[in-house]
Amino acid sequence: MSEPHKKKTILIADDDENVRVMCERELREEGYITHTVSSGLEALQFIKRNPQIDLVVLDLKMPSLNGIQVLKQLRGKKVKVPVILYSDYSAYRNDFSAGLADAHVVKSSDLTELKEKVKELLSFEKE
Repeated sequence: MSEPHKKKTILIADDDENVRVMCERELREEGYITHTVSSGLEALQFIKRNPQIDLVVLDLKMPSLNGIQVLKQLRGKKVKVPVILYSDYSAYRNDFSAGLADAHVVKSSDLTELKEKVKELLSFEKE
């Protein structure tokens, strides 16, 4: 029997190539389909062209548009995709708009918390 998160599509938006590669590798090992972009503008463009995205992992500090700006635009356009802010806690702790995200995960080389949050949000989506 296949697990409910199989074949879900995740967009990873981060300007750090090492973070993108690490997240992509780990999430693919979990059975997800992944795509990556390196800026906030690319994230918005990708989501517009690919409305079937099931979840977005979003860094805050990116070129063109930061993660909060991307999040505000997604919510303003009523895009219902779950968003995980994936950044250093200090980057968003004082920004009220960060509350628009479905989850917050502090960046770490251990992706256990990120993977658990992804699985939780994608499982919750279908309930």
